[in-house]
Amino acid sequence: MKFAKVSKGLLLGLSLLLATSVFATNIHSYKGSLQLENSVTVSGKTLPAGDYSVKWEGTGSSVQLSILQGRKVVASTPARVVDLDQSSVSDSTVLKNNGDGSKSLAEIRFGGKKYAIAIGEESADMTGSSR
Repeated sequence: MKFAKVSKGLLLGLSLLLATSVFATNIHSYKGSLQLENSVTVSGKTLPAGDYSVKWEGTGSSVQLSILQGRKVVASTPARVVDLDQSSVSDSTVLKNNGDGSKSLAEIRFGGKKYAIAIGEESADMTGSSR
């Protein structure tokens, strides 16, 4: 009798664990770091120079990017994961020059990774800025 109760409890626990792990694999969350040497605009918000962390969630190439300072989300925007021909040598950013002289964050590249996070519209008027 006790064996049957223990077996049912173990089976229930194992089923719950497997269901949780299957659900967790359907949600992809990634993290990285971002260092801005000058202030930039992201989704209409101006971020001052400084160190930030980035987190993006989603499946496929479309993701939701959150930029955090400490634990506080300071900007959030839709973004795309883009493949690079070769791994980035170091963490870096690609900036877009705006008509008013300000700069917008267009892409975040991560050292040792063959992908980047692209933000907003692609433009031929972009400048690279290494960390």
